[in-house]
This record gives sequence, C-alpha cells and structure tokens, in this order.
Amino acid sequence: MGIAALTKILPSDLGADEEIDWSAAEMRWGTRFPRDYMAFMSIYGAGAFDAADGRGGGVILMPLPKESIYLDDETFEDETQNARATWEMLGGQEGLDIDPDDILAWGVTSGPDILCWLTTDPDPDEWPVLVCGRHTDEDFTLFPCGMVEFLRRLLLDEHDPYPLSIDLPPVAVPAPPHQRDRQVLLRPAGAARRRA
Repeated sequence: MGIAALTKILPSDLGADEEIDWSAAEMRWGTRFPRDYMAFMSIYGAGAFDAADGRGGGVILMPLPKESIYLDDETFEDETQNARATWEMLGGQEGLDIDPDDILAWGVTSGPDILCWLTTDPDPDEWPVLVCGRHTDEDFTLFPCGMVEFLRRLLLDEHDPYPLSIDLPPVAVPAPPHQRDRQVLLRPAGAARRRA
C-alpha cells in the first residue's frame, strides 16, 4: 500500500506541500529517504496530527530544520538522538539486535512515543517502522511496514498489538459528517502551536 491508500482516509486538502531540499537532507543524514515519506511530505508536509476530540496526537518531523516553522520542541535530529539514547539506556530490546546508529526518527506522539525507521536495509523503501514506546507493553516494537502504511494502519486501528501510548480513534472510511469527531485531523506545520 502507498500514499494513495492513505489519501483515501486522510484528505490531502488538510495538508500543505513541504518544499524540501532532498539532496541537502540526504547529505545531512548520509542516506536517501523512503519514497513514501517523500510522497507524504509532498502532499501533507510536516505538521501535527490530532484526534478531533483532543485525545492526543503527534508530529511528523521534517528531515531538515525550517526557520519559519515551530513544532513545539520536536526536531528530526533531537528525536533521533532521544530514540538512540533510549535504546542505549535500556540496553535494547530482547530479540532485536540493533545498532543505535541505525535508528532514525520521523515522528513523535504526545505519549510521548518516538516513531522511527530501522535503517539497516540499504534500500530505504524497505525500512520498517520502529516505535520507541514510552508507556507501551514493550519499550521498542518493530513493524514490518513503511511509514505511510504504518500511519494508514494506525488510523484504521489495524495494528496488533496497538503501537502507541496514546489512543487515536479509528477513522471511518470515508468519515461521514456526523462522525467528524472520530476523524483524525492533520494540521500543517504552519498551523501547529507556535512557541511563546
């Protein structure tokens, strides 16, 4: 499944295309990025996703800082460092043999879980999602899918086990007007809360 499957449940008009210098991002991080992440950013951009009823949410991070956008205190670099430090502090996870340098964060929740890729495969399109859960059964859980498929399954409540500390309500497909309170909304980064 790809970005087209996500746009069926998360309207693309809620997003704002993010103009990212992918060459600069690749130089900064020493790797290419998954095509689904690049497609996501071109349609939705960085920003917050929230449950319409206020029960939590998260932020999709940009691979490079952007001066005009403030997404609270979360940055791609900071959350990558946090995930790697958490891995080292906890001594990893039984059954997962991971070098912390192979963890790269792409999002964070209000849980606060850190949403990452495990970058051991030379093909970024094959990177699975690694969730660094803060109040979950396991400290780290690996999901054998890419970022966009992970989000699609999250919004449709198709993960088993449920991967996050926060409980996002599932999205109706399509969400009828009378169920808008169940719809997860994506706020473009420019609409995210600004620092005081």
